This record gives sequence, structure tokens and C-alpha cells, in this order.
Amino acid sequence: MFRGAPGVERAREIIERMGQQQIPTSPANYEIWTTHIAGVKPDLSREIEARLERGEPFTDETNEELFERFFANTRLSIQMLETSETIARELDDTVSNLRGAGDHAGSYAKVLQDAAAQFEGGVDSAEFRSVMDHLAVTTHEMIENQLKLAEQIEATSRQVQELQSALESVKVEALTDGLTGLANRRMFDETLRRRAADACADKSDLCLVMLDIDHFRRLNEVWGHSLGDQVLRYIASVLRAHAQGDVLAARYGGEEFVLIMPRTNLNLAEGLAARVSRAVKSKRLSLKSTGDVIGEVTVSVGVARFRDGEAVDDLVARAEACVRGAKAGGRDRVATDAQMDRQNAA
Repeated sequence: MFRGAPGVERAREIIERMGQQQIPTSPANYEIWTTHIAGVKPDLSREIEARLERGEPFTDETNEELFERFFANTRLSIQMLETSETIARELDDTVSNLRGAGDHAGSYAKVLQDAAAQFEGGVDSAEFRSVMDHLAVTTHEMIENQLKLAEQIEATSRQVQELQSALESVKVEALTDGLTGLANRRMFDETLRRRAADACADKSDLCLVMLDIDHFRRLNEVWGHSLGDQVLRYIASVLRAHAQGDVLAARYGGEEFVLIMPRTNLNLAEGLAARVSRAVKSKRLSLKSTGDVIGEVTVSVGVARFRDGEAVDDLVARAEACVRGAKAGGRDRVATDAQMDRQNAA
């Protein structure tokens, strides 16, 4: 699709489309829009078209989120594969050395057996000296080989540990939101699927809390993105303080955050959501660079309870509907799916 004159024209189209949205032509952004234009990832294209239709700007934050959701998993797989291959090579080298040492040990054992047989049969002084000289040489060689093997094993052990640490760092980076330090969207998706499966198997409760920062776009427009980033990190710190035990706090996307609460009923989840909402509102923020007082920040919160056997997408959709209900009700409040059901039934 990108060869010859048509390829050049398509590349020009990609650059023009990115320019229309004021998107920097970084490698990651170019990959996003190349994939979109090529139609390789329908989910990505639907996401981009929906944002275009809503007139949402493609900020650095949005571009990073798109790349993280649709491409970072491939990047992680490549890094994991490369690391695994390196570990495999190190282990192969060690196994080869161990096999060589085993062969050498067998030869040394044969020398000892031959010497013992000669001594049992009786030897004169000249033969005795010859046997002892041969034993000394072979013993010295055996010791040297064992020392080399020990050094090789120690070096390999260190290398494998370093590679394991590097792999762990890759995993953490791939599953963590760079701005807030919370779990990212991928980690959220994977965790929610596991928790839903556990809830079905154990017949236990599972609740999802979703938060959306009120008037966040206005904050960015009036005070700039640096203030927006400051607010996002502040919300993350509040969530981190309230996410105790096996509760997972994650950045869902943009100004949206989530809490996955296993083995928690709706009343307890609603109570935690209310405490988080009060904690967020309790602090008056100021712009670090100038000291200008911004005032309080509020959040609209939705709480949904997992229904046995439902798809996780349905749970997320109900949590999002609850957030919309909280905003429609005046913002700075908590809405649950039970409340929404009662309102719809009335």
C-alpha cells in the first residue's frame, strides 16, 4: 500500500491529516495515523473517527493514550521475545559448558581408575613416578576446568538476573500510566477480566467505580495543560490513598479514572466513592508556577455492580452511564446503577 507513486501520495495524505489536527509528526503519531489510513486496526479507526466527529483535539495526552492502547502491546511482546531469546542463549551456553565438564570429569575418573589398577598390580619406582606425574597433570587440568565452569555459571547467573530485572521493568512500564503512576488502560482491561471471572467462579461481589473530573476541558483552556497534568496527578494521589488491599486504581483515559473493587458490595463501593469525592474536593489547588489559586476540583462518580455472567463491557458501559447521570444531576456527586435503574423505572 505504501510503494511507488500511490505510496508517496498516501504518505502525503497522512502528513496532511496529521497537520489538520495539529499532531506532531513523531514516529509514534505517524504509526497511529498510518495504521488508521490503511484500515489495519478497525478499533483504532473507529476511535479516531469518533473523536473527529465529536470535535475533540488530538492533544499529546490523547496521542499517547492511543499509542498505548493500540500499539504498546506489540512493542511489549517484541521486547519480551528479545529478552527471552537472550536468556535462552545464555542458558544454552551454560548447558554446553556443563556437558563439557561432565565429559572431562568422566575422563578424569578413567585416569584415576587406571592409576588405581596399576598400583594394585604393583609398580617400580620409575612407573610410580610416571603415574604420579600423569595424575598431577590431569588433576591440575580438572581443577582449572572446574574453576572456569564456576566462573561461567556465576557470570551467567548474573546475566540472567539482570535480564529478568529488565523484563520486569518492561512489564511495569507497559502497564503503568506515565503521567500519574497508576495502572494504565491495558492493566485495567486485563484486571477487570480476571476479577469478573473470579466473581463468576466464587459467586462474589465485584464493583466498578468510575470518576470523571468536572469541567476539566475548561481548566485546560483557561490555565493550560500543565495545570491539567497537575490536577490529574492530584486525583491519582487521592485514589492511591483510598485503593487499599486488592483494589486497583487506574487511569481509564483522559480525565477518567477507575477503581476495580473485588469482593465489595454496592453499598461499600458507594461509600468509598463518596469518600474519594469529598477528599478530592477538600483541597484548594494553586498553579505551581505562579501561585495563582485555582480553587476546588470536583468529580462526577459512577458506581456499577457486576451482574453474574455479563460481559465486562456491559459493566463498564453501566459505570459510564452512571457518570453521565451524575453530571446530568449537577456534577460533584455519586450515582449508582441501582439509582439509575430506579429512575428509569419511575
